[in-house]
Amino acid sequence: MRDRAEQTMDAETFGEPPARDERFCVKDRWSECVNFPKGHALKEVEFFHRQLNEEMNGMENAARSLADFPDADWNVRMCIARQCSDEARHVLMFQRIFESRGGTIGEYPVLNFQYRIIANLQNLVDRLAVQNRSFEAGGIDAVSFGIDEARKKGDLEVVELFEMQQADEITHVRFANEYVRDCIHRDPRSALRVARALTLASKAFMQVMGSEGMSNVEYLVDEGGRLEAGFDPQEVRVAASQATTRRALNRTS
Repeated sequence: MRDRAEQTMDAETFGEPPARDERFCVKDRWSECVNFPKGHALKEVEFFHRQLNEEMNGMENAARSLADFPDADWNVRMCIARQCSDEARHVLMFQRIFESRGGTIGEYPVLNFQYRIIANLQNLVDRLAVQNRSFEAGGIDAVSFGIDEARKKGDLEVVELFEMQQADEITHVRFANEYVRDCIHRDPRSALRVARALTLASKAFMQVMGSEGMSNVEYLVDEGGRLEAGFDPQEVRVAASQATTRRALNRTS
């Protein structure tokens, strides 16, 4: 079910949403979703449902890029095709654990902002910079935090799920890093396009999450995971510094 509020989103930043059947209630902003407080019995189950849909966004973005850029280099197209397959597997992983813990598909609202931002970009290098080098790189950090938390609770099923997801995300970010750098090396003007795309994506992300959503972010940067994913040490240091500052501000606000 498409939420009427979606009609009001900035057309420059947000494109059309992906198709969803009548089971799903789609919202625009984090504050419109069901956001259980830390320690709530249903918080983790709701997260699995939201993550299931985010992985669907990842699969749809990868498939859309394959369809939209048929003349792209064969090697990057193969990487995107593998990513599409990985994301489809992640959807099924999260569906299984969500339903096994009592959830019903469509029980909670979902957000489709990742698809709407990324599919609206007109260049493959822009899409991979935003989807893989930005959103999925952040996913590496979040999953590392999730692994540690699940291990503390002794939830080995979640640890195993997250470890499989993280291994895939690292490969997705790595091929995008290589592709973006190669594009900029061949055409330095690509750097300006990528910077603009990242700025628009950051603006859109803040519009969706708001200060309420950002204040709940607890994780820092997985420096080892980002290095393995192909970021250079300086990029990792900057990201780590920004994450540390963000968490300090959240804790004092």
